[in-house]
Amino acid sequence: MSGAGGGRGCGSRVPQRAPWNLVAATAALCLVSATSVWTAGAAPMSREEKQRLGNQVLEMFDHAYGNYMEHAYPADELMPLTCRGRVRGQEPSRGDVDDALGKFSLTLIDSLDTLVVLNKTKEFEDAVRKVLRDVNLDNDVVVSVFETNIRVLGGLLGGHSLAIMLKEKGEYMQWYNDELLQMAKQLGYKLLPAFNTTSGLPYPRINLKFGIRKPEARTGTETDTCTACAGTLILEFAALSRFTGATIFEEYARKALDFLWEKRQRSSNLVGVTINIHTGDWVRKDSGVGAGIDSYYEYLLKAYVLLGDDSFLERFNTHYDAIMRYISQPPLLLDVHIHKPMLNARTWMDALLAFFPGLQVLKGDIRPAIETHEMLYQVIKKHNFLPEAFTTDFRVHWAQHPLRPEFAESTYFLYKATGDPYYLEVGKTLIENLNKYARVPCGFAAMKDVRTGSHEDRMDSFFLAEMFKYLYLLFADKEDIIFDVEDYIFTTEAHLLPLWLSTTNQSISKKNTTSDYTELDDSNFDWTCPNTQILFPNDPLYAQSIREPLKNVVDKSCPRGIIRVEESFRSGAKPPLRARDFMATNPEHLEILKKMGVSLIHLKDGRVQLVQHAIQAASSIDAEDGLRFMQEMIELSSQQQKEQQLPPRAVQIVSHPFFGRVVLTAGPAQFGLDLSKHKETRGFVASSKPYNGCSELTNPEAVMGKIALIQRGQCMFAEKARNIQNAGAIGGIVIDDNEGSSSDTAPLFQMAGDGKDTDDIKIPMLFLFSKEGSIILDAMREYEEVEVLLSDKAKDRAAILKDPDMENEEQPSSENDFQNQSAEQMASGSQEVDLVDEESPEEGSSNSHPDSSSPADRDSAAGGPPSEQNSHPTESPEPTRLDGECTDLDNQLEQQSDTEEDSNPNVSWGKKVQPIDSILADWNEDIEAFEMMEKDEL
Repeated sequence: MSGAGGGRGCGSRVPQRAPWNLVAATAALCLVSATSVWTAGAAPMSREEKQRLGNQVLEMFDHAYGNYMEHAYPADELMPLTCRGRVRGQEPSRGDVDDALGKFSLTLIDSLDTLVVLNKTKEFEDAVRKVLRDVNLDNDVVVSVFETNIRVLGGLLGGHSLAIMLKEKGEYMQWYNDELLQMAKQLGYKLLPAFNTTSGLPYPRINLKFGIRKPEARTGTETDTCTACAGTLILEFAALSRFTGATIFEEYARKALDFLWEKRQRSSNLVGVTINIHTGDWVRKDSGVGAGIDSYYEYLLKAYVLLGDDSFLERFNTHYDAIMRYISQPPLLLDVHIHKPMLNARTWMDALLAFFPGLQVLKGDIRPAIETHEMLYQVIKKHNFLPEAFTTDFRVHWAQHPLRPEFAESTYFLYKATGDPYYLEVGKTLIENLNKYARVPCGFAAMKDVRTGSHEDRMDSFFLAEMFKYLYLLFADKEDIIFDVEDYIFTTEAHLLPLWLSTTNQSISKKNTTSDYTELDDSNFDWTCPNTQILFPNDPLYAQSIREPLKNVVDKSCPRGIIRVEESFRSGAKPPLRARDFMATNPEHLEILKKMGVSLIHLKDGRVQLVQHAIQAASSIDAEDGLRFMQEMIELSSQQQKEQQLPPRAVQIVSHPFFGRVVLTAGPAQFGLDLSKHKETRGFVASSKPYNGCSELTNPEAVMGKIALIQRGQCMFAEKARNIQNAGAIGGIVIDDNEGSSSDTAPLFQMAGDGKDTDDIKIPMLFLFSKEGSIILDAMREYEEVEVLLSDKAKDRAAILKDPDMENEEQPSSENDFQNQSAEQMASGSQEVDLVDEESPEEGSSNSHPDSSSPADRDSAAGGPPSEQNSHPTESPEPTRLDGECTDLDNQLEQQSDTEEDSNPNVSWGKKVQPIDSILADWNEDIEAFEMMEKDEL
């Protein structure tokens, strides 16, 4: 719901405190001059056709608004498939989407100024009376600060702006006495407690009745918010201050914007998607112009337009330069990393970036606006609507479409800037698609899947607030609108705020310290309006010439893989290697990687790193395939981590002389018996033959009824599981084949299936890195019979000792008793190897079992979620070693970890004592190191 506003803008340079009539005149000059001629190349649309389409928009609005009022009001939104209202708490929760609903008749408030734009003044007057009579803003409900600001506060202010305009005209609203403004002020004060943070960034949610952090508020514990959530307040809050004279609202909104500006990444001048509201640290460090950031950029430029503060324009231009340098890859807009802006953060785009061409029109940078808009239009022509997300080769990534208005918004502003009737035809297509695919008897239903045309039972308030407003304005002539829209600026929710606010109650406005006029080093950008004399100096086909190369960009890119495969088969060659098919052990695949300029590096911890150098590719085609392969691999890896992240499991050695003290962190499998839902599996271990388990076992009698040890590599994990299961094993442990790999230094590893149905695998399967696996192998060599317990978390030692199977075993002495790691630690993802030193029963030999407390556990205690820390490769600090008698961990903070030589399969069984002061110092260093690591993670 981002929007590029009308009114002054276009990057026009005006005095900081210009009289409002000069500001309005500048606005009119910008857009009127831009529409004075139309670009050749598209046949002009007749006045009758434009009028017909405008009337069609009016009828569509009546259908949506009328059904809301009949079937849903006073509920927040209409459910168009079931013809009833959506009331929060009475329908199944949709997660964050429901945070927009506050039991305050959201759709009615959001639609107020749309009624006036569509010349429905009588309906507007009735709607205002209903709002004043029925709407309660003191509900015990937790709402989004961002959504409540742009939809409800913005809706009340937009309604007030047009109510006083109509009152001045003398026909309607003569009874009005700023009642909507008083409601807006009440709501503004209800939102202010959200700003009670050290940074000035607001909490993302607030309870309308109880505020923040009170027990009954049920909110106030959040630590993160999106950049747009904190940076999309200045227009509404400043307007509220200018209307009422209460300066506090504008001051709080300015402080939040100032903090975001200070926290930008200084080398790239980009901002991340999510930020910690207390520390100012970036939580998500990817940057784009779509979801999470979009309206932050929009409000910087529009704050300059509305408030006349040149510092906002300076900030916007700085960011815009970075966007065009790194994110803009015409016609695409791709997210990048703020610290490494030359590196794309993802291979898909979200639908919210469709607002950006409209913002570029406001900036006056028309060429890239035309390019991106045309690309988006081609996607729409293929799918009828813009999918929520689509890939760089224009395939559907997320198939939903909640009737978003951003593309219609950009279409309107491009038409205003170019006068090209081509954009009227684009608007006509949008109307036809809405009526053909989204219209239902009780309104318009969002698309659940643009590929199948299935519907979702939702009609968001922004559909009425924005979509019909922009579509009507697209086809309306000036005489069709009862007021001059050029005297107003659109908020991100398309609510109208008057430009004369720039000179009203401006005592809090920050004056530029240099002069009343800003002299910026802004040589990259024109500070002029995008009128037709500049845009099309000698070429009336300018806009068409930009669009023409993009006409078939989607059709050419979408089926590219299919076409190339068909051509390859016809020529006898093989199709390009896809990331999902790649196997690091396949020599043919490695040869293809080399041809594409992709190098494969085996890391010490067992992972594989891929690096592409296009210059090393055999040809430009191969280099292109390599780039696509790398993008697919990044997306595949990210998707697997997010969708299938499982908690760690435990392998506990329970036989003599360990008695449950040795707990090894194990990676889970996405197939086989789920240890979190079933009883643990206990049994003696036996090595399989062949050790890789990739064929039928030759020693089934050895593994029958036991837990089989197998080595990683040579075949799929599921194939290994089937082979040992067929041999009669009751479980399996896969040991990494990369010597020295350890759970101390590598992220949690989980075994995936083979892409087939794995329901036939009934036994539990766990994965151990080389270092942990070698502990079991060494114990087998030392004691022959080694019994282990496979479980979702470590079992209490008392329960193990009470086990009947342990009655004849030699029990450990009480002074050597060791407190096992807690179930909470294991469940939270700590990667630990808990060992205790103990004298061997055999005379003359001793066992030293090192204990390793994982970085994930420490970071979790410090506040870092284990799921994040386990999802990225990290470096571990130099581990320390603690030997000697073990003591109760409740009384002493002892950090025990393996020495570097312990990663060798030949584990040392000597004794060595380390002072407790040294241990604590090392522990604190580890905590600091991993806190820093967490801060630097992407």
